[in-house]
Amino acid sequence: MSDHILICDDEPDLREMLAEYLGKRGYRTTLASGAEELRAHLAEARPDLILLDINMPGEDGLSVLRSLQGPEAPMVIMLTAAGDVIDRVVGLEMGADDYLAKPVDLRELVSRIKAVLRRQTSVATEAPRERARFRFGKTWLDLDAAKLFDEGGEELPLTAMEFNLLKLFARNRGRVLNRDQILEGAHDRSWDPFDRSIDIRISRIRKKIEVNPAKPEVIRTVRGVGYIYDPG
Repeated sequence: MSDHILICDDEPDLREMLAEYLGKRGYRTTLASGAEELRAHLAEARPDLILLDINMPGEDGLSVLRSLQGPEAPMVIMLTAAGDVIDRVVGLEMGADDYLAKPVDLRELVSRIKAVLRRQTSVATEAPRERARFRFGKTWLDLDAAKLFDEGGEELPLTAMEFNLLKLFARNRGRVLNRDQILEGAHDRSWDPFDRSIDIRISRIRKKIEVNPAKPEVIRTVRGVGYIYDPG
C-alpha cells in the first residue's frame, strides 16, 4: 500500500494543494485543519508521516509535536514560517524528523518526505537483525527492539533519527565521526553539513543519556572534527 501522509495546516488552499500534489505522486493523504481534527484522525488510523504546521490558531504545532512521542509515533516534518529559526530549533529539539520553510517548494517537500520515510524503513528492517545492547551513559540501547531504556528498565522516548544516530555511534565505538560520516551513516543526505541539525539532535540525545549533559562523557565533541562515542 502507498504511504499515508496526514497534512495538518490551518490554510485550506495549502492543504488542498499539498494533497493534490502528493496524491499525484502515489501518496494517500488525510487533511486536518488543526490539532483537534488531527487527533481525531490519529484515533482512527496511524499515518506514516505528518506534515505539521507550527503556527496554527488554538493549539500550535509545537504543542502537538510534544504529544507525539514514543516508538509508535509517526514521523513528523514541521512546516515553519520562512526565517523562523527559533521554531525550527525548538521543533528539532522536541523530536521533529525534519522541517521545511514556507512557502513550500513542492519538489523539495517530496524529497524530504522520501528521506524521512527511508529512515523509518531502515529502522524497521535493519534493527531486528542485530542482537545487541549498548551502554550509553545512564541508559541502554536495544538494537533489536530499536528502543532506549534507563537503568530501571523504563523505556525512554526515542525518535527514529535519534535511534539511527545512536546505532551509528554504537557501530563506531571509539572512532571519531565527522559530519559527512554522520550524514551518510544516518541515512539523511538532505541535511546541510554546516546546518545545526546534527548538533541539535546530539544535544537532545545527551539530555537522555548523559549523567551531566552540560559535560558530556559518552558522546563527546572533538573540536573541529566531529563526535566520538566513548563509553569508557
